[in-house]
Amino acid sequence: MTSGIARRRAAAREEKNNPSYMQRRQEIIAAAAKVFKRKGYESTSLSDIAEELGTDRANLYYYIAGKQELFEEVVTEAITNNLARAEEIRDGDGTPQVKLRNIIEQLMAAYADNYPFLYVYMQENLSHVSSGRAKWATSMRSINKRYEDLIIGIIEQGYAQGSLRNVGPAWVVAYGILGAVGWTNRWFDPQKSKATATEIGRTYADMILEGLNAA
Repeated sequence: MTSGIARRRAAAREEKNNPSYMQRRQEIIAAAAKVFKRKGYESTSLSDIAEELGTDRANLYYYIAGKQELFEEVVTEAITNNLARAEEIRDGDGTPQVKLRNIIEQLMAAYADNYPFLYVYMQENLSHVSSGRAKWATSMRSINKRYEDLIIGIIEQGYAQGSLRNVGPAWVVAYGILGAVGWTNRWFDPQKSKATATEIGRTYADMILEGLNAA
């Protein structure tokens, strides 16, 4: 049976004209992001998030069911949007070089826009999660695979056309691209970085595509 507070939470979220509720949720998400970045997902408790906000844990239940719901909701939306945008790029106009550039820059921008949730997510071992998170983890692995295959496909297209220099297996190049951009989790903070996400994405795209330039 659904609890009374869960019903009130669901009703409040359905209310589109409830800015105070949504503002408080965003404050909770921002506080959770800081704690997740500092302690990691597994080591973070709802009490830690409440402490970051200077409130009581019980006050959070009107806005979120728990850290799992909060984390998975933000991450699912972010990586689903990333895949949708990458598919638009793949299916749109432009050479393989242009498409790879746009994907690299878009991915870096997504890390900044969803900081630090996507970075924390990258550190998650989706093969070793609790049974309650298994369905979500399977869904995320599926999206990850589609994203990887999409990049591999663009590289293979460039190889076939002769517009990209064949430097090795397309999957190795694709993983190299994802690894380079993903490694920014070790040093990039959009509030502190001397370079913006746009500048970083552009730099990485220049560096990677110069190495793949068939000319």
